Amino acid sequence: MQKISIVWLKRDLRGADHPPIERAIAAGYPLILIYVFEPSLIAAPQSDLRHWRFVWESLSDLNEQIRSYSGVVEVLFGEVPVILERLCSVFDIQGMYSHQESGIDITFKRDLEVKQILSKKNIPWHEYPQQGVKRGRKNRSNWVQDWFSYVKGPIQPVKWGKATFQEFPKDFRIEHELPEFTSLWSAKNPVFQPGGSTSGNKYLKSFLLERHRTYSKHISKPELSRKSCSRLSPYLAWGCLSIRQVYQQSDQALKSGEASKSISNFMERLRWHCHFIQKFEMESSMEYNSINRGFEKFKTEPNQFLILAWQKGATGYPLVDACMRCLIETGYLNFRMRAMLVSFLTHHLRQNWQTGADHLARVFLDFEPGIHYPQLQMQAGVTGINTVRIYNPVKQSQDHDPEGVFIKKWLPELTSIPNSLIHEPWNLTEMEKSIYKIRLGETYPYPIVSPVTAASEARDIIWAAQEDPEVKKEARGILARHTLTKRWK
Repeated sequence: MQKISIVWLKRDLRGADHPPIERAIAAGYPLILIYVFEPSLIAAPQSDLRHWRFVWESLSDLNEQIRSYSGVVEVLFGEVPVILERLCSVFDIQGMYSHQESGIDITFKRDLEVKQILSKKNIPWHEYPQQGVKRGRKNRSNWVQDWFSYVKGPIQPVKWGKATFQEFPKDFRIEHELPEFTSLWSAKNPVFQPGGSTSGNKYLKSFLLERHRTYSKHISKPELSRKSCSRLSPYLAWGCLSIRQVYQQSDQALKSGEASKSISNFMERLRWHCHFIQKFEMESSMEYNSINRGFEKFKTEPNQFLILAWQKGATGYPLVDACMRCLIETGYLNFRMRAMLVSFLTHHLRQNWQTGADHLARVFLDFEPGIHYPQLQMQAGVTGINTVRIYNPVKQSQDHDPEGVFIKKWLPELTSIPNSLIHEPWNLTEMEKSIYKIRLGETYPYPIVSPVTAASEARDIIWAAQEDPEVKKEARGILARHTLTKRWK
């Protein structure tokens, strides 16, 4: 049988700063690059068409980049363990190369099965860290120093010209070809950011050259942030760009001295990006359970009416609804507004954070498990170590969308209301409702919870829970595992 090396692409859909590809080429054997669309992942409650379209576009972009080297990523459909067993029967695999993945439970169990298959066949699996995240950590000792060493480390070029690509068996490709429904992935949707490192690099370049100038000023604004923020999150989440590439190019821009505060603030958030992924890597059970187990006894029965209204953007709170509808339509929302959505669900509506986890994962184009679950829990106030923030949706609206530009963009039924009244339509007089042709309860809903008492009651409940002895005991353990030993300066 032909000796080969396999590179298994997952959330690392790029052709640069890619140690698995680089090392596989250096090994000297003919190469097969594979990406597997897995039915179990496609059917996962966190998955959505927008994710797989982005991945498809990223793979198409990568194939275009390596076409001149006669390279191709073989795109297959099936479960990875089954495909791997089949490849082992066709080729003499000398090694498999991939990045480590801090993923959901499905991918974790799949990787364990893959490891078992390779171990039985004495095939070495060369895994490489991403994001500066280290597997097997028990605490955060020296994490900051290690992270800086990683992101500042040299980027080794991938020597595509030295790669030899193994011809892929046609019958194998036919056996694992994509089903008909996946044709939807190739249908472009201009409302969403396009996948691929080519697009990612364009966003990075435009941010560092121009858009960063208003980054710090507009970071909390739901409409203005769409241009002022980097918009790199999907390219980092799906690996079209590496954190090292983004950090080093940002550092070069920082040294130019122009708008240095904005770029410095952005670079700090790159570190926090990786901090949360490391947190999830160390405690992936937070996909299902509160990291502070003391809060589990405070869980309430889900109210499906409230949850569905929140999911649809029909809560009667204009900024909350505009944010949700924007997410559903475009897959993007700035951080503060995401935090407000979670706060509203868990505090105003008193629903457990788990009830919103899958929905938000589906609508976030940049769904990254390692950030998603820690952030959900932090905003829900169930860590026991973070300041509890209960966002007032009216104040957020008045502060960050004072003219109602964002609200009217996503809630066209409210466009006739004057800016001064749009933040609290429930306060309209009967005459005003008639003048502006607003029929609350018909064209737009009344608030599903009281604007006056919901936050106050939530505050009493969450602070009482924070004082629970079991919560406090769990919090001490969390601090020991996840507190950074030295502040970053």
